[in-house]
Amino acid sequence: MKVLLLKDPKDKDSGPDPYIKELGLYGLEATLIPVLSFEFISLESLFEKLSHPEYYGGLVFTSPRALEAVKICLKENSKNEVWSKSLKQRWNTKPVYVVGKATASLVEEIGLVPQGEKSGNAEKLAEFICSREKPNSSSLLFPCGALKREVLPTVLKEKGIPLESLTVYQTTQHADLQESLSSYFSQQGIPASIVFFSPSGVKFCLQHIQKLSGDFINHTKFAAIGPTTAEAMEAAGITVSCTAENPTPQDLAAGIQRALHQQNCCLSK
Repeated sequence: MKVLLLKDPKDKDSGPDPYIKELGLYGLEATLIPVLSFEFISLESLFEKLSHPEYYGGLVFTSPRALEAVKICLKENSKNEVWSKSLKQRWNTKPVYVVGKATASLVEEIGLVPQGEKSGNAEKLAEFICSREKPNSSSLLFPCGALKREVLPTVLKEKGIPLESLTVYQTTQHADLQESLSSYFSQQGIPASIVFFSPSGVKFCLQHIQKLSGDFINHTKFAAIGPTTAEAMEAAGITVSCTAENPTPQDLAAGIQRALHQQNCCLSK
């Protein structure tokens, strides 16, 4: 059975995509279609703030893209040198809060130690931060995207924990999205399951998928990587058959397998 993953492929240098690999263990044939493009902005301002750890109580990262922005800054030799010689050590005296394993691994790549990676979503990370931070302490620096949800900032504000947000990337639809979807459906047919990885993915893809699937859309099991994406899917009128318990390849693959197995059981009765 075929599964369509609406996400960017993992970096080519790091081997096969873990989601394709994990679904393959269940005998599912997965294909990736990139949905989003990212434009990085305010990078000078980002590095200026990173250059002054003394102004902040710690860092918050809720997406791999925010770490990509930091890594772009550090590609400049002079900035990388300052980071390696002093800034990295100074930030390591402070907490670095993250959501998810992918973001945590990128934090480790720049030499910092992540906390809270098992929280899985912004709501749980906010609770984790509130359990560790004191009200009216130094601000946490939060590099984020233009489409960030307000859940985390709102919760921290209610608890009196200062947060300084800086928009470092903007999200747009991938230039090849419509063509890639049309090509997939014409060559592979309608997949058994379609997985959304972000509310933006729902916004940019759903209309095309509905048009390409027609009446057969009711035979497809829709899956979400997490509760935020599931909410966006339900708001758009999609029945969500499975939401990964944690945003990992293992949990997603197991959830899809269960959803497809239940469908097959129903059909065989």
